[in-house]
Amino acid sequence: MPFTQPLDGTASAEQVLRRLAVRARRRGLAPPAALTGDWFGGSAVLAPSVRIDATPPELAFTTVDTTPVPAEPGPVGGGWIGYLGYGLTDPGQHARPRRLPTAAWGWADHVLRRDASGQWWFEALGEVPSGLVEELADLLVSDDPPPAGWTAGPVRRPDADEHAKAVLGCVEEISAGEIFQANVCSRFEVPFRGDPLEVFAAGSARFRPARAACVSGTWGAVASLSPELFLARRGRVVHSSPIKGTLPRRGPQDDRNADLLRASVKDVAENVMIVDMARNDLGRVAEVGRVTVPRLLDVQPHPGVWHLVSDVRAEVPEELPNSALLAAAFPPASVTGAPKVRALEVIAELEAQPRDVYCGAVGMVSPVAGLELNVAIRTLELADGVFHLGVGGGITADSDPDREWHEVLTKAAPALDLLTQTPHA
Repeated sequence: MPFTQPLDGTASAEQVLRRLAVRARRRGLAPPAALTGDWFGGSAVLAPSVRIDATPPELAFTTVDTTPVPAEPGPVGGGWIGYLGYGLTDPGQHARPRRLPTAAWGWADHVLRRDASGQWWFEALGEVPSGLVEELADLLVSDDPPPAGWTAGPVRRPDADEHAKAVLGCVEEISAGEIFQANVCSRFEVPFRGDPLEVFAAGSARFRPARAACVSGTWGAVASLSPELFLARRGRVVHSSPIKGTLPRRGPQDDRNADLLRASVKDVAENVMIVDMARNDLGRVAEVGRVTVPRLLDVQPHPGVWHLVSDVRAEVPEELPNSALLAAAFPPASVTGAPKVRALEVIAELEAQPRDVYCGAVGMVSPVAGLELNVAIRTLELADGVFHLGVGGGITADSDPDREWHEVLTKAAPALDLLTQTPHA
């Protein structure tokens, strides 16, 4: 069992993250990493300092193989934190190179965790250096550092005609019987100067995304403001919560679009198709008859949009390694298409740029708490002084290019507004 100690303090995860960043800079340490929202039964897991390095593709899944853990939730302690890029299974030969490694992981042997009640904990998997608990405990009650500013922009929007061409190309593939559905995306570019961790902290506080994650290294940074769970595993039980179906959300009292989404034949069919894909993916490694759908077509509010969300549950053999689970399910069904293998090929043919982390997964794998990964959507990727924001949607036989383009703009608006409109010191 990990070492655990409760800590005093009511600071938010974002406040503590900023204080940890200042500590890391002053001491010449690797930067912190963060999971905020709904992770491991609590509201935040922060690694005070973790070196996250590029991981060879052949080790991307096996790196996070851990001993199976009990089914009951508890401390996190630490573990592997990082990402799996979409490029791990991309069959395309793209003219433009990828900007980020296809995978990156780092080992954190201690974390600060905020549980569901708001209580902070220091947790560690190994021996705790003298004075570390007291040092981190002081951060929970210290003053906030002066706000760090950033500059961003102007936004370089993708070409609407190019996106329409890709949508029509996908519809043609569907008409030809090659696929039933595929996710087609475009990328926004935003020149940036500043600390990407500040952008993540601001976005986490502003949008409260359910599956937010921030990791960085010498290769760049990923600030994922995702609402979507890819995989959560504890012991034999695996959960996935695919999102498919979107309409704008105009305000807290906007129920009209929620009703329209619930009644949309296209969006409902799209979600059900993705649920079937997730069931099929998990069924490849689940015990016979142990894949169920506890929740189907739930309309949920998220930043700027309504989404259709479903849940898929599977029971797998206890000895099944995480690498086998990931090999069966990655990349996430909701951001690929059906059938998955052919959809991956069609996506590679239609999209002008390769996907990096976008449509992959970000999260943590703990030897005592299990595996939790998001779907890397609403995800800002920083490399060489430029943030990229990938945005897309599921294309079906009756997709309209104009409507799909407006969906792209709707999904991109919150993150772009955060980058370019939020006041900065």
